[in-house]
Amino acid sequence: MLTSGANVPDISRALDLLDGYPPIAGRRGRPRRRFDTLLADKGYSSDAFRRACHERGTEPIIPKPKTAGFKGLGKLRYVVEQTFALLHQFRRLAVRWERRLDIHDGLVGLACVLICWRRLINWIR
Repeated sequence: MLTSGANVPDISRALDLLDGYPPIAGRRGRPRRRFDTLLADKGYSSDAFRRACHERGTEPIIPKPKTAGFKGLGKLRYVVEQTFALLHQFRRLAVRWERRLDIHDGLVGLACVLICWRRLINWIR
């Protein structure tokens, strides 16, 4: 998660988010540092962003503007929208009251822990 101002376009921080992702565990051996593919919406459709993804070894799957989207992308997008809805259950995160970034980031982390804990408790029951 990266926090930025409300008037900053998402695409300006997208490469920082890709570069800051921790190693991906899975198979034996050295963990991977990059994604194989990146699914994004039309807001990220620029040639510079696509080139930057290719330089990092990631295949961007981004629909072109003014074209029909990819079939099935809505199911994957639902996970992101559901996460935003779960985070906005916490009123203090829905409207940012904190001026200090470290406090806001700490509250977002705490909210993520609470969401995971609630899901785990419901899953065990």
